Amino acid sequence: MSPILRVVIKIIVALKLVHNQSHLNLGHGATSPLDMLSELLLTEITRLDPPSRLPLHRQLYEALRRAMLDGKLAAGERLPSSRDLTQDLQLSRNTVVAAISQLTVEGYLVSRIGSGTFVSDNVPRIAAPQRRGAPGRHASLSERGMRLSSTFCATELEIQPFTPGIADFSAFPVALWQRLQNKHWRMTYPDMLDYSSSGGYAPLRRAVADYLRVFRSVPLDIEQVIITSGTQESLALCSQLLANQSDAVWLEDPAYWGAVKAFMATGLALHAVPVDEQGIAPRPADDATPPRLIYVTPSHQYPTGAVMSLARRHQILTLARQHQAWILEDDYDSEFRFSGPPISSLAGLDTDQRVIYLGSFSKVLYPGLKLGYLVVPKNLAADFKRAHYDLNRPGQMPLQAALAEFIEMGHFASALRRARQSYAQRRASLLTALQPCLGPLARITGAEQGLHLCLRLPDTLDDKALAQQLAKLGLTVRPLSGYCLEETRLRGLIIGYGYAPQAEIEHFGPLLAQTIASALTRCSTKI
Repeated sequence: MSPILRVVIKIIVALKLVHNQSHLNLGHGATSPLDMLSELLLTEITRLDPPSRLPLHRQLYEALRRAMLDGKLAAGERLPSSRDLTQDLQLSRNTVVAAISQLTVEGYLVSRIGSGTFVSDNVPRIAAPQRRGAPGRHASLSERGMRLSSTFCATELEIQPFTPGIADFSAFPVALWQRLQNKHWRMTYPDMLDYSSSGGYAPLRRAVADYLRVFRSVPLDIEQVIITSGTQESLALCSQLLANQSDAVWLEDPAYWGAVKAFMATGLALHAVPVDEQGIAPRPADDATPPRLIYVTPSHQYPTGAVMSLARRHQILTLARQHQAWILEDDYDSEFRFSGPPISSLAGLDTDQRVIYLGSFSKVLYPGLKLGYLVVPKNLAADFKRAHYDLNRPGQMPLQAALAEFIEMGHFASALRRARQSYAQRRASLLTALQPCLGPLARITGAEQGLHLCLRLPDTLDDKALAQQLAKLGLTVRPLSGYCLEETRLRGLIIGYGYAPQAEIEHFGPLLAQTIASALTRCSTKI
């Protein structure tokens, strides 16, 4: 860099410090567009190799040209006047005008009389040169990173009729919720704005404990409840505290993709255990891979919808005791049961303190709430709270306070009651709509509870192709085979009714059934 330019940059930096300080003193913290452009140009000038051999106007020309080619100056963006650039860059007017004139002649800039100088729409964009041997996107990821970024892509899920895993939050009492949040923001004490080392807001933990004791028969006290940011954080915390790297975790197969990714991210060895009509069904051969964790969704297996029988629940508890394993019970939609007798939670049957109970508020309230909870054995509660604080820096105390009052005032119970009635009607409409395509080749499982059902199809039918065909019609369903880890024979469609309004189910249901029936007819002719 030339000695002159080095002095210029030092002067400009000093001037900017004074300029920015004056803005702060006046209460203006934002940097002006001219400031940002001049800083960008100075950065680009220092990158020239070597800049000292070029005259100043050529250095400015190269800096502007590089900024446009790299996309840092977008097409159609207006440049400051040459007078402003002269003042801000502390260069002579002739230097600035010479650089801008050359760029205008070459077509990089366009001058419009009375409007100013703009970046041309025809400036080509070039990709940043990749150094020899520099890795590509996938090559730069770890093996685990590649698996996490390429499997079970949740970004494909869309809020459309029949999307599984989505609840209807359109009826959520937004105005009431805003009043509660504003109330707690106004009366917030300083400690409510800090991290929480106690496992969460005490009244909210007490409300969770009271709810689970009554409705899920979980024996617990408030100290066992830990508020998290949702099921994913709860699973990660359990994996980090209860298992070592490469320890085995038994998962249901097919499996909930969120749990799969949580365990992959923490370096656990996934061991798939098949699912039957009674839930997870361990085989004698599975004992050869003793688990450290057993992840289950016993109330409504995701995605098949199987409800774990009482006998199977006792079997899982016995296996956990024999292997000294921990059971992670994800009770994600137990609030919505429409037929059949309720069955006690695994945590309610546990006498050995080996069950960790997971839940969240997203299905009843709204997904973006991002609040869930863990119930851990008493002897682990203090350790979990300390680790949760160190690993996750939990907070959102005003939000937790608003939710606690929402529950205490009875609004949560009212929202749950309304949701049950609405989902029951939608479920009935969907079952009616699907009747024409049911028969020897198609049957429904998992419709007794939750917000989705599973339509089981012949193993010779391509459920992924059928799901894509339905997507072209604007109907989002998920292929059952897409949830499988090792199982290769399962075919079906996971169909949600939580988000679809009643009118849309009645309107799109016949189209859904007709498309499925046509696929079954084609499949039967090939058998």
